[in-house]
Amino acid sequence: MRSQIVSTCTGRLFSKGDGQDMTMECKSLMIQGTASHVGKSILVAAFCRILKQDGYDVVPFKSQNMALNSFITRDGGEMGRAQVVQAEAAGLAPDVDMNPILIKPNTDIGAQIIIHGKVYKNMSASRYHGFKGRAIEFVRDSFTRLTKRYNFIIIEGAGSPAEINLRENDIANMGMAEIADCPVVIVGDIDKGGVFASLVGTIELLEKGERERVKGFIINKFRGDVSLLTTGIDFLEKKTGIPVLGVIPYFRDIYIQEEDGVAMDRLVSVRSDGRINVAVLYLPHISNFTDFDPLEREPGINLKYVGYGESLGEVEMVIIPGSKNTIDDLNYLYNSGYVKDILIHYKRGGTVVGICGGYQMLGEYIDDPDHVETSLGRMNGMGLLHVRTTIEKEKMTSQVQAKVFQSNRFFKDSHELRGYEIHMGRTESQRGDYMFEIVNREGSPVSVPDGCISGDGRVWGTYIHGIFDNDGFRQEFIRRISPAKDLPVASGEVSEGAGAFNYQEFKETQYDKLAAIVRKHIDMDAFYRIAGLR
Repeated sequence: MRSQIVSTCTGRLFSKGDGQDMTMECKSLMIQGTASHVGKSILVAAFCRILKQDGYDVVPFKSQNMALNSFITRDGGEMGRAQVVQAEAAGLAPDVDMNPILIKPNTDIGAQIIIHGKVYKNMSASRYHGFKGRAIEFVRDSFTRLTKRYNFIIIEGAGSPAEINLRENDIANMGMAEIADCPVVIVGDIDKGGVFASLVGTIELLEKGERERVKGFIINKFRGDVSLLTTGIDFLEKKTGIPVLGVIPYFRDIYIQEEDGVAMDRLVSVRSDGRINVAVLYLPHISNFTDFDPLEREPGINLKYVGYGESLGEVEMVIIPGSKNTIDDLNYLYNSGYVKDILIHYKRGGTVVGICGGYQMLGEYIDDPDHVETSLGRMNGMGLLHVRTTIEKEKMTSQVQAKVFQSNRFFKDSHELRGYEIHMGRTESQRGDYMFEIVNREGSPVSVPDGCISGDGRVWGTYIHGIFDNDGFRQEFIRRISPAKDLPVASGEVSEGAGAFNYQEFKETQYDKLAAIVRKHIDMDAFYRIAGLR
């Protein structure tokens, strides 16, 4: 018989098959790394799914996240996409308390600061560093609220705890571990090389009290025979007195959404294999590129990201993604020759799609009278859509439900469409040729036209992020392109049809696969002991 464990934080029951009745207060553990991009986000997602599978009421948390990939919660709050992925792995609806501070860079030295889901103000890096003494209270408030609702909080660090120039008023790494009074596990990326030096060096640069919090190491992204690491692991454990909890192999066959940028191994070439070739322009300030993950996973699609100096190639579709600095990125497209390439692509019969900032670029012009994003003021767009955009000071952030606009003769999908808006511009159609109608914002019925579609149906844009997450619409869109190019569509009928690709179900299977591989290669008994759950 499975025992019932009662959380003193929530008073709710959950099951854990350890053979004893227990009362458990809310506990936490923090995953830190030797550097950025060592795999902290993915491992936190893995542990969220493992703990959920094992019956724990687990929630992810990252006090401070710097990313241009963001998401809008049900109540209109903006948060980092990595914590959305982790929330999904834990079976939870995203909540801004999981990521109380989001930093969205808009220049090389400045960023928009978002606190508890709302824009706080723009700050330079130096000004924000001084602001962290106050920001710690926002972090503490969110963490405290989570302790009252969940049994276990798994915390993700940011960058490295050994950045001694950032130690003062730290809220991202050891400063957060002190707030939570929790143990720390440090992750190193062996694929980059120098993992043992990175782990030892990180420990050496920590203060005594910080070192005492570190209870384990994880070596990530290993290729080859793990027995070859034995001498190195023995040295590491003797040198630091800290055990290695496991070695995670490098894997390519598990799909988890990226947080901060598009991995270079996804910048693939155009293929002549019968699939539809799609080029996504990798803008200097690209944001919310996860919009295109469902397309990338469709069997009938070959999607590539096109970086500076690379050719679009012979593709059927070009996508212009969202941008944190739309006018500057439009300027980049002009200067790099991509605007000319897009216009040639369209004249040859190709399809062009713009999402959010990309939608704005497809219009007649973008005007920034208050210099919210740039000092350039106004810039002519590509003129492929009859719309005009004005950048405004207030940001629109909301979850929406929508449908294909009634006069849209090119798309007839009758499914309810879901997505979210994040934009600081107002775009007006000059001809009323709208793409969608928003019928609900944050739970309230509305009737608001969105987006625009060209007279021939080959160019369209929208403010709705996540539009391709909608299986029925995505597959109808693919079928519209494939007959024109005499290409097969491997995804089958609409989402409820046999053989169709269901994106949400696909993501769930990927979280389970991720959990399985981490379970296999981590000493989970040691992990649970460190976490205080055994």
